[in-house]
Amino acid sequence: MLSILSIVAPVFALIASGYVARRIGVIGLAAVSELNRFVVYLALPALLFDVMAHAKASDLAQPGFIVAFGVACGIVFYGTLGVSLLMRRPLASASIDSLLGSYANTAYMGFPVLLMLFGTDSLVPVTIASILTVCVLFASAIVLIEIGSHSDRHPLRLARKVGASLIRNPLLIAPLLGALYGATGLGLPTAAETFLKLLGGAASPLALVVIGLFLGEPRPVAAAARAAGHGADPAALLAAVKLLVHPALTWGLAMAMAVPPRLAAMAVLLSAMPTGTGPFMLAEFYKLPAVVTSAVILVSTLGALVTLPLLMLALGVGAQP
Repeated sequence: MLSILSIVAPVFALIASGYVARRIGVIGLAAVSELNRFVVYLALPALLFDVMAHAKASDLAQPGFIVAFGVACGIVFYGTLGVSLLMRRPLASASIDSLLGSYANTAYMGFPVLLMLFGTDSLVPVTIASILTVCVLFASAIVLIEIGSHSDRHPLRLARKVGASLIRNPLLIAPLLGALYGATGLGLPTAAETFLKLLGGAASPLALVVIGLFLGEPRPVAAAARAAGHGADPAALLAAVKLLVHPALTWGLAMAMAVPPRLAAMAVLLSAMPTGTGPFMLAEFYKLPAVVTSAVILVSTLGALVTLPLLMLALGVGAQP
């Protein structure tokens, strides 16, 4: 247990450092936004491109992993959507709820945590999981929000809007370009390789600090939630879905698909990551209430301090040589 905690502790220490820096005012609000843009548009795309440019076709052919992780995401997403709609939540807001329960923080937390646990063998599975999360889940949420937010529901126009959003997403385009370049069989020039390693190396630690900066931003979550007619229960329930239900479903599907134990453990741990900041950014973009959204991100991230080490212990994973 102590060895597992020693692996997780540096991850949450980086998050805590960002949180404290924001709370005491060492890093201001403008810097939070700009550092996030650096991660999203430069560092993380460089890492994803580098990983996919070196990936072999056999590395990407992981149908059991893709089904276990992807189908579990879909079940949680559409299951949460159905429950929210039954509670008479507007479709756009219900779509955000669905993301909160299914949108694992595979990019910002998945990469550093699994890299420490499994080494470089984890890079391709985490990339696949990130693509499924960013592409499939985000696309589903965007379509539903567009349908719920606009009276014009022409399918072709909706498809254009969704396509334009995905085309501009560097977390989707970078691994795609990397895979296309890797398929040519050409090696990366030394200068390009060094550039990608230097820039991509900043992705994981800075991404974790950015999570802390985001969580450290003063938000009167509880008071605002009560004023909006929400108690503490929606955030707690959605965080429980993310941290408990999502990984449990992934584990069940991985067992049913007879996924190799090491790969199955990666899928389960990735699904057990707390809710990422994507739902909050989407809520902000569409001008939807983001009070419960920020609360779920905070509660699930803090809850992961407990659930991730316990899950690692249950799966029997630790530091890999």
